[in-house]
Amino acid sequence: MRVNGRIAELGDSADPERDEIRLDGAAIGREPLVYWLLHKPRGVITTVRDPQGRPTAVDLVPDRRHRLFPVGRLDRDTEGLLLLTNDGRAAQALLHPSYASEREYAVEVRGRIPASALRRLALGIELEDGPTAPARVGPCRHDPARDASRFALTLVEGRKRQIRRALAALGHPVRRLVRVRMGPLRLGRLAPGAARELSPSERRGLLAAVGEAEDARSRGRGSR
Repeated sequence: MRVNGRIAELGDSADPERDEIRLDGAAIGREPLVYWLLHKPRGVITTVRDPQGRPTAVDLVPDRRHRLFPVGRLDRDTEGLLLLTNDGRAAQALLHPSYASEREYAVEVRGRIPASALRRLALGIELEDGPTAPARVGPCRHDPARDASRFALTLVEGRKRQIRRALAALGHPVRRLVRVRMGPLRLGRLAPGAARELSPSERRGLLAAVGEAEDARSRGRGSR
């Protein structure tokens, strides 16, 4: 193996983005970073592969040239925005609690949910694994024909089935749950089951948000 034309020795290091690395004369390059936005439909599993043979999120990406993994999870019955990428740095910034990256959902629950219940949801609900973090709750609309209430909910944490468990505890089980935003990325009008690569502006926005989150986290550590 050679790095920048010099034979590598035990203990040497190299940066694949800046250094020329060759093994037996063949160049070794870093896999290009790719980002796919998927509208995950209900019934699809958020994983790379499923031993039971159920459809997975990765199955819905039309381009299989690169290894992709889903950023975070949406349970089987939850729909909406899912990012699939091979960029571990971006995934960490969107998922790790210390980065406080927002996730916004369109929520539909059974019945007319009172304002008092929505205030409790915003302040935090006590669950078996501890209280939920404060959330932002949008205006609520009740549909008497369907006896359902709809509102937007924005979180900065993502525990397993957290929204469903919190609303069940309030006596208003979720009827439909759709993630419409994750960090700077928005679902928009992407059809259920469809996937597309991020546009150049979306990619720039994502990477800028990652950098800002990392800077904020570093400042927070430095102030301790």
